[in-house]
Amino acid sequence: MDATVMESSQGPINTPSVWGKTSSPWGTATTPTICSLEEVMSEELAHELQERDEEDVSKRVINVQSEAASEPVPDLSAILPEPGSETNEDSDFLLAQLLQLEYDKEHDLMLSKEEAKLNGQSKVSLSFSNYRTVHPYVEEDSDSEDDDLTWVTNVYKDEPVPNFNKAGYSGKGKNITTKHDPVICGKRNVSKMEKFPPEFETGDGKGMDLKLPNHVFNKLKQHSVSENKKSQRLHEKKEHSTAQQAVDPKTRLILYKLVNAGILDNVTGVISTGKESVVFHADGGSLPDRTMPTECAIKVFKTTLNEFKTREKYIRGDFRFAKDEFKKQNPRKIIKMWTEKELVNLSRMRKFGLHCPEPILMRKHVLVMSFVGHNRVPAPKLKEAHLSAEQLQNAYAQCVEAMKTMFKDCGLVHADLSEYNILWHNGSIWFIDVSQSVDVQHPHAHEFLLRDCGNVTQFFTKQGVPDVLDQHQLFNDITGLRLTGEGREFLAQIQEYEKQEEFLRSGMSRKDYAFDFFFNRSVQERANKEQESKDKKEIDIDKI
Repeated sequence: MDATVMESSQGPINTPSVWGKTSSPWGTATTPTICSLEEVMSEELAHELQERDEEDVSKRVINVQSEAASEPVPDLSAILPEPGSETNEDSDFLLAQLLQLEYDKEHDLMLSKEEAKLNGQSKVSLSFSNYRTVHPYVEEDSDSEDDDLTWVTNVYKDEPVPNFNKAGYSGKGKNITTKHDPVICGKRNVSKMEKFPPEFETGDGKGMDLKLPNHVFNKLKQHSVSENKKSQRLHEKKEHSTAQQAVDPKTRLILYKLVNAGILDNVTGVISTGKESVVFHADGGSLPDRTMPTECAIKVFKTTLNEFKTREKYIRGDFRFAKDEFKKQNPRKIIKMWTEKELVNLSRMRKFGLHCPEPILMRKHVLVMSFVGHNRVPAPKLKEAHLSAEQLQNAYAQCVEAMKTMFKDCGLVHADLSEYNILWHNGSIWFIDVSQSVDVQHPHAHEFLLRDCGNVTQFFTKQGVPDVLDQHQLFNDITGLRLTGEGREFLAQIQEYEKQEEFLRSGMSRKDYAFDFFFNRSVQERANKEQESKDKKEIDIDKI
C-alpha cells in the first residue's frame, strides 16, 4: 500500500490500453506543455510569451505590406514595437489597430452583400464604394482592380461572329443563325459606337450587356453626323460674318490696318445699316498718291449672303462681272465681286460728273469712299428731307437729267433707284448704293430702268410736283425709244426689244435664225425618212 502510493507520487503509471494502439482520424494533437504553478507565476515566462506573440503579429503585418498594391503606402512597421520591448502601451495600440482593421473588413463585406442584393440582375447598378472604410492597399483581393481594368478595356470589343455562307446564315437545323440576328447586330452596333466623334457622349457601358437595335443605332449615327456639322458651323455667324452694327474679326483687322497705315485717323461710329451693308463714319488720314477727304464713309458689305441670294441676276447678265460659277463661289468672293462692282460703277459715274460718293480704295468686302454730309452728320435721304415746292421741282429736274446722263453717257442703269437711295446735299441730289447697277447691254437693263422710272414718278407725284412725266413717257424720254401701250403691253414690247438687241449683238437676226432652224430641221427629217426606206428595201431583198 505504501509502496504503491510512493510509486504514484513519483510519476504517472503507464498502463497498456485494452484496445491496443489507437489513431485519431483528425490527426495527431499537439500535447500542451505542462507547466507547474510556479512556472506560470513566473514573470520571466510571461515576458517571453508576450514577445513571442508580438513577433507573430509583426510578421503578419509585414506580409500584408509585401502583398499590397503597387501604390506607395505608409510603413506599418514604424508603429510596431521592437522585439524585446517592455512597453505595454505600443502593443495595446497595435492590437487596437488590428481589431479596427478586422471590424472594417467585416463592415465592407456587409456593404458588398447589401449592394449585390440591391442591384440583383438590374442593368443599372448602384455602388457603395464611397461608404467603404478599408483602404485598398490592405484588402486581400488586391488583384480585383487589375481584373476590372482588363474588363473595361474589352467592353466594346467585337465578339467572335459566326462564319456566314453566301446565303447569309450559319449552322444547321435548330442551330441556324442568320446575319440579321438581333443579338449579333446589337452587339456589333455597340462596338461601332467607338467610331463616333469624341464630342458625342455615348455613356459608360461598364457592367451592361448593351445591344442596340439597328433603328436605334441609325438614329444615333444620323444625330452624330448632324451634331458634327452643327459644331463646325457653330461660330459662323459670330466669327465669320458681319452683324447688324458690328464687324467680324477679319473686317476688324482690315479697319485696324487702314488706321495703322495712316489712311484713316479713326473710326467714329455707325452711320446707317441696310440689308446688304453697314456704313461707318471715319476721319480721313493721308495717302501718298492722292488727297484724302477730311471725312470718309466706310461701307462694309455683310457676308451672310441672306440678302444676296436674289442678287445673282444683277451679275449674271453683266459682261463685266459675269461668272458661270456664281452659285458655287465662296461667299466672301461673291461679296468681294459685289464690292468691286460698286467701285467700278462709282468711278464711271464720277467720270461723267454725276453727284455720287468718290471711291477711294477697296479691301476685300470693305469700300472706303468720301462722306456725303458735314461734321459727321450724313446728308438726309430724299424721303426724309424737308424740301419746299421749289426745291422739289429742282430735285425732280436734276433726277431726270442724272438718269439720262447715267444711261446715255455712263451706259449704266441704277436698277434700284428710289427716294431711299437719293441724298439731298448742298442743293443737289446724290445717287448712292450703285452696287446692283448694270450695264445698258444687260439682258434686263431696260426692265430695270422702267422700274426706276416708276419709283421716281410715284414719289414726286405724291409730293405734288407739277408736270411730272408718267412712267412710260419718262422711259421713252431717257432711252429715246417710241414704245406705245401701257402696263403689260409696254413691258412686253420692252422684252421683245431686249431679245432683238441680244440677237443683234451676237451677229444674227432673229428671223434668219428661226428660218435656218426650221429649214435645217426639215432637211434632217427628210434625210431620216429616205434612210428608213432604204433599210426596209434591203430587208425585203434579204427575205426573198
